[in-house]
Amino acid sequence: MPKPIPDTENIEIKDGFKERYSQMTDWDEFKKYSLSFLRRSIRVNTLKISVVDCKKRLEKDWKLDPIPWCREGFWIDHKGKGDEYRRDIGNTVEHQLGYIYIQEAASMVPPVVLDPKPGELVLDMCASPGSKASQIAQYMGNEGMLIANDFQGKRLAALGINIQRMSISNEIITLMKGHQFARAGLAFDRVLVDAPCSGTGTIRKSLKTLRIWNPNMVKKIAGEQRRLIETGFSILKEGGTMVYSTCSLEPEENEGIVDYLLTKYPQAQVEKISLKGLKRGTIIEEFEGKKYSPEVQKCLRLWPQDNDTEGFFVAKITKQNNQKNNG
Repeated sequence: MPKPIPDTENIEIKDGFKERYSQMTDWDEFKKYSLSFLRRSIRVNTLKISVVDCKKRLEKDWKLDPIPWCREGFWIDHKGKGDEYRRDIGNTVEHQLGYIYIQEAASMVPPVVLDPKPGELVLDMCASPGSKASQIAQYMGNEGMLIANDFQGKRLAALGINIQRMSISNEIITLMKGHQFARAGLAFDRVLVDAPCSGTGTIRKSLKTLRIWNPNMVKKIAGEQRRLIETGFSILKEGGTMVYSTCSLEPEENEGIVDYLLTKYPQAQVEKISLKGLKRGTIIEEFEGKKYSPEVQKCLRLWPQDNDTEGFFVAKITKQNNQKNNG
């Protein structure tokens, strides 16, 4: 059972938020998990150390439980009790040396679904602070080229530091708005669009999300997300793969965005996502009078209560050959 966050019994939750989420999921379960501590998790950086050797180093002081859907991922908890024990995994030598990356378990899903290969040209359109970018580079074995982009200069500092710490050598950092890649003249084998979002899946890390949430904000963000996913698809090679993901649970930012792309681009095809040990949450097929394409059923929606993680949404989309689509 998740451990409740103290002093949240009387936390203010807007009526509109409760009404909306009660329509989509089990409100009591969603609230219980959203107001509980998030399990800490790490990913072993196999560019610098093997999973076996890293486990040997950590298991003296830490209890590691494998994350089923990511072979390098572990939930982690200190074996000691009391304040005299250091419980911050970020203070360990292994973290400082870049042997591990502290990353939420659900956040590991998009790069696993993207499945990048050595030698490919890959874009992480919204890369800071670098958790998914470093995971992608790891799967590429530092071969090929990964462009890690962000649109805010102040966010690139953390990205650059993490790339160096993890010994990534096939990555180029760029500073530009994601939609500008449409004019870059590049065609990518794989594209990750981990889009800026309302963050309603991250309440467990940031309770302020409940205070700042409003439906107008969601609609505004969805407009930018449509632009980003359209750009990501336009720069994808035929036969290439794009993953669209958010840490939001809003239908307008998730199923609605995928439905928009499918309606506009006949070449877009949604692929079914099934990962070992990962419980799929219920997909939203219709919301506020808008019916989405049946193809959104192939996407992955993760409610916090499904796997005791953050909330997340992941869609895998491939670009089909024009001739194939034309019959």
